[in-house]
Amino acid sequence: MLRAIYRAAWWLIAPLAVLRLFIRSSRERGYREHIGERFGYSAGRLPEDDAPLVWVHAVSVGETRAAQPLVDALLAARPDARILLTHMTPGGRAAGVQLFGERVLRCYLPYDMPHAVRRFLHAWRPSLGLVMETEVWPTLIDECKRADVPLVLTNARMSARSFKRAAKFGAGTREVFGGFTRVLAQSPSDAERLSALGARNVVVLGNVKFDMASPPAVIARGRDWRRAIGERPVWVAASTREGEEELVLQAFAALDVPDALLILVPRHPQRFDEVAALVERKTLKLERRSRWAPAAAAAASEHEGVRPLPRDVSVLLGDSMGEMGAYYAAADLAFIGGSLLPLGGQNLIEACAVGVPVLIGPHVFNFTQATADATAAGAALQVQDPADLARALRELFNDKPRRVAMGAAAAAFASRHRGATARTVDVLTTLI
Repeated sequence: MLRAIYRAAWWLIAPLAVLRLFIRSSRERGYREHIGERFGYSAGRLPEDDAPLVWVHAVSVGETRAAQPLVDALLAARPDARILLTHMTPGGRAAGVQLFGERVLRCYLPYDMPHAVRRFLHAWRPSLGLVMETEVWPTLIDECKRADVPLVLTNARMSARSFKRAAKFGAGTREVFGGFTRVLAQSPSDAERLSALGARNVVVLGNVKFDMASPPAVIARGRDWRRAIGERPVWVAASTREGEEELVLQAFAALDVPDALLILVPRHPQRFDEVAALVERKTLKLERRSRWAPAAAAAASEHEGVRPLPRDVSVLLGDSMGEMGAYYAAADLAFIGGSLLPLGGQNLIEACAVGVPVLIGPHVFNFTQATADATAAGAALQVQDPADLARALRELFNDKPRRVAMGAAAAAFASRHRGATARTVDVLTTLI
């Protein structure tokens, strides 16, 4: 009964979903492109040959970047295979182009409707499907079983909050999770919850996000920016979400550290102008990274350097894609967004890997294990609100030995947990 209701609901939702695409395209034009793919109408079919196709679903920018080490490892392990990368957002698709170029195929994952999913599977004929972390789509799972396509929930996580919500559906939930061929969990607690929800063949392999590494050129770019910024206290507020920049600026106003610079990096590029306007309304001197160090200058920075950042600039807006590692490398401290409001948090691992001490808010239900482990390792501090964030920043800026120790602990923490990608590929290659 639940399944019938779910499928009927999609017939009602689909027209509204298309309308929402056009509404969102007023801010990000990519939402009105490739709409046919969202109903399973792919642009073309694969050549009729025996090359296996591995399909990897990465919803948006963060998931696409997190999938990079896994995709690279799959391409290295099976050079005879093709990789299809699917997304749900234009930002994710653009990140895939930036990271992989023509090395992978790409399209949008269709809406979770039987005929749309069947068209998708028929067009691409995947030998193996991978969905990342929490992407559980009942019809997609059913249709993969029907088409005899192994479907693996990879880098899987299940928070206590999500577990309680899913468990309410009883046998329906167990049937859905039991449809995965394998489940590769991040941690023992994730594995326990997923098994309780009906998942079969669950194994703990760790978190592939620990294998994310910013390219050396990106880190070098950030170091060059830091030289151009000069000897100032610098902190980055990374991957901030709507409504959160106001709180970050409250913390900045209460910081009371002379000459401090805030690098503010919104998670979604369509909000860059909105956030810039907010900063200017606060009468803070703003500079955009795209104007201060445009792409051409950034590419040449290791040879020529970028122009010094004016000392009266209080906020540097990170209005670029694919440079988070550079922002971390330019900063003394990193605050990870999505966590001051009940949004679940964002990935703190990349900041740790660069060796930057991390601050994170109270709302981290999507990254509970990583946050707890980083805090226990001395790599991160959890703050409760803007005032607490200002206090923690002030204390760390005024205590360089403690700040340096936290940075070293962060780098060691990230290094200690690497290796999940290799373990994951070992499992996946047996299924191709």
